[in-house]
Amino acid sequence: MKHVALSSIVYDETIYPRKAHDPALVQRYAETLEVIEAAGRYIELAPDLVLLNGKHRYLAYRTRYAQEPDREIPAYVWPIDAEADRWDFACESNSDSGLQLTVDDKTHAAIRMYVRYRRTQEHIARKLKVNQNQVNAWLSRTLKEQKDRENAQILDLWLACYTEAEIAETLSLGRKTIDDRIAVLAESYRDKNSPKLAFQDDFPVPLYNVWKQQEKSNRVKHFGNSEARWLDNLLYLYTEPFDIVIDPCAGGGATIDVCRHRGRRYWVSDRKPIVAREDEIRRLDLVTDGLPPLYKRWGEVSLVYLDPPYWKQAEGQYSQDPTDLANMSLEDFTTALTRLIHGFAKKLRAGARIAMLMQPTQWNAPERRYTDHVVDLLRAVKLPVVMRVQCPYESQEAKPQMVDWAKAQRQILVLSRELVIWECS
Repeated sequence: MKHVALSSIVYDETIYPRKAHDPALVQRYAETLEVIEAAGRYIELAPDLVLLNGKHRYLAYRTRYAQEPDREIPAYVWPIDAEADRWDFACESNSDSGLQLTVDDKTHAAIRMYVRYRRTQEHIARKLKVNQNQVNAWLSRTLKEQKDRENAQILDLWLACYTEAEIAETLSLGRKTIDDRIAVLAESYRDKNSPKLAFQDDFPVPLYNVWKQQEKSNRVKHFGNSEARWLDNLLYLYTEPFDIVIDPCAGGGATIDVCRHRGRRYWVSDRKPIVAREDEIRRLDLVTDGLPPLYKRWGEVSLVYLDPPYWKQAEGQYSQDPTDLANMSLEDFTTALTRLIHGFAKKLRAGARIAMLMQPTQWNAPERRYTDHVVDLLRAVKLPVVMRVQCPYESQEAKPQMVDWAKAQRQILVLSRELVIWECS
């Protein structure tokens, strides 16, 4: 066992057999790293510090020590250099302990061992901890499995709003092949998930402009993240299947989950994506980098969802950067958001909507002065308002010191958020 700096560890997806991870598990691991270390469950690395086993634990360390990238952590470093041997070790180690590889992961691993590294079926069975009959079954469907896996990747990338050219380059397939498969996949996806796409899966249709939620339901927690159900309502009201939804303040990634469930394409970004979803959330700072580079696809965007930092409520929570919306003066905060909303409106087609979730600032405002950001923006944004919706959490309560202050000052405490929807013309 050695101690190595977090920043020196390399995650190379091409030699790591697990293709997906559970963001919620990463967060649980981040809270229990001492227990994990006490049990000797260290991550496993090659001599050049390429990760071979322990992706969830590695992401948990990065989550826990986000402000300490050079912090040293315990790890096993194995003398394995050859690519084929690294793949063997990674597959065997991931099949031995911790969260097991999925059947899909093992199928892909078996095919790679057989096709790329010329391993015997007996060898493959031993490394993946399965019987040889299972390996025979996997390899008998090699070509079909490969195409199915490609199609799953194509659909994932297309829903995530990558262009056909980008998808073709990523998968090393021809552009026409990608175009043809997307057409077939989109149609089959529509048929297979029609109840979800049509909001017929026990979806409570929003009838009023108060969207109460008992408590936060998002699996991945993130400071200030909004309720997934509110976005679900917006998709129902203002989008159609395969429309593009933009969320430039993606937070914990709830927009990804809701859009995938409803068959909407999504372009999500954040100025600092969380570690557990950094491979799904693009890095983009709207204030300094400008609008998303959608080029010819702006006409396919039906909704822009904005859940920005709520000024002083989020000051210093994301960064100390003066260009961070949460660290700006009130005037600059309002001006920057107004400029962004107008910038989106110029790009979007007529009838597209821009929805912004915002909460007035009170407790963290100078002198606890009530600061209504919605009113400020309604004055500044020159777009017609479609609707204003109140979004309270029924379980939300003020802290004791806030209640004491409100009683002493005869003040009303602010709890609710408001959702404002503008229409582009």
